[in-house]
Amino acid sequence: MSELPTYTKSQLALRNGQDKPQIWVALRGIIYDVTESRLWRNGKHYEHWAGQDLTEELADAPHTESVFAKFEVVGKLG
Repeated sequence: MSELPTYTKSQLALRNGQDKPQIWVALRGIIYDVTESRLWRNGKHYEHWAGQDLTEELADAPHTESVFAKFEVVGKLG
């Protein structure tokens, strides 16, 4: 994954479905594009907001990180 572009937290924050049309989230340093997910419409998924690192919040989720496997990896969080 060293060929992936690196994005800052500020750049990730802009991909929240409001400031830019992309809806991205990070997990364990990897950034996923969840734009096409119906569960992330308008950049919100239950009480979670896009444009953030969700690593710490995953512990409270009713699913595992395996759900991210279906989304495109767009970069690394630097």
